[in-house]
Amino acid sequence: MMTLFFADKPYISDFFKQTIRDHQIPIVGTEAAKGLSLLPGTNIIGEKEAADLVGRSSGLRIYSSSENSLGWISRHLQETSLPQKIRQFKDKLLFRELARDIFPDFYFRGVSEADLEDIRVEELPMPCIIKPAVGFFSMGVHRVDTPQEWHKTVKAIRAEIKKVQNVYPREVLDAERFLIEECITGEEFAVDAYYDLAGEPVVLSIFKHIFSSDADVSDRVYTTSKDIIQNNLREFTDFAAKIGNAAKMKNFPVHMELRRRMDGQILPIEVNPLRFGGWCTTPDMTFQAWGFNPYTYYYDQLRPDWEDALQNKEGKLFSIIILDNSTGINGKDIPRFDYDRLLAGFEKPLELRKIDYTRYPVFGFLFAETKEENFDELEYILNSDLKEFIETKSV
Repeated sequence: MMTLFFADKPYISDFFKQTIRDHQIPIVGTEAAKGLSLLPGTNIIGEKEAADLVGRSSGLRIYSSSENSLGWISRHLQETSLPQKIRQFKDKLLFRELARDIFPDFYFRGVSEADLEDIRVEELPMPCIIKPAVGFFSMGVHRVDTPQEWHKTVKAIRAEIKKVQNVYPREVLDAERFLIEECITGEEFAVDAYYDLAGEPVVLSIFKHIFSSDADVSDRVYTTSKDIIQNNLREFTDFAAKIGNAAKMKNFPVHMELRRRMDGQILPIEVNPLRFGGWCTTPDMTFQAWGFNPYTYYYDQLRPDWEDALQNKEGKLFSIIILDNSTGINGKDIPRFDYDRLLAGFEKPLELRKIDYTRYPVFGFLFAETKEENFDELEYILNSDLKEFIETKSV
């Protein structure tokens, strides 16, 4: 079985770099990968050699650290089924069509960006969610509660997309088409998994997406714990099997986002292809929380021993805090972010990743361990617009 990993912008972690070097996982030597300071001794495969190997291989297993690699895959691996499989997940409208038979009562429709102002808003279910058909993070994602909010929301989306349209390639963010769908209420989760050679899903992590309110659609806090894993593992594995059967998935990693309604029904928000959590977040946090490496588990086709991994983890929360720029101030106008003050608000920071916030709309990522009784520290950062951590340029 041929296996190739891809590394691409905007970010790869030291843990990812060490994993691919130490396990000699073949990584495609694209220009983007060469610019990411891969460690000496990394098993780098030339682009032409990689494409030739794929052409001669009877099977293919791929992982990408970033959706930025999807363009390379679509261009160079056209003779494989990968571009079609990627598109049916990455294009949220196509994914809704794929899942229509599984969730026949779910309302959705597609609309071009040019037609957003002309929608007959009274025909839409309220509340509803509007998002780019091809998107990343929560960019351009908005909840609309009343018809009167529609035009204001469209204006906000266009302003938001304009700020980041040159940051990500078209394969990652395409704001020419939008998906309008009914609002799925209930608890939200993010799940890293892969489909093995037989098409069976293997769940590698489950994170609960914590929100500050019903109107919140941000990506600020994701938390995992022993209870979160035990209470959801079997059900989410069965759910992943339904999606995999519909899409005929084998040898394929995914990052799923889903919600469980009050009546117990599980509905998919989206399924992201060929990767786990973006910016090397959820797989790296999984290693810190549970002690096994999701990258090598996919590469070697291993299954977690959850009973062993969860031992002595009672009462502990392991969280990813995404420090998105919610200040309303352009990152280029912020000379300093006070990371030390941020860290002082957490009982046990595990890792801080500082990001160039003048280039990307995020200050960084914080991994933290918190006792359940100290949940207040997560609640604080969840409700903060982060202005207390910044300095602004004097006029």
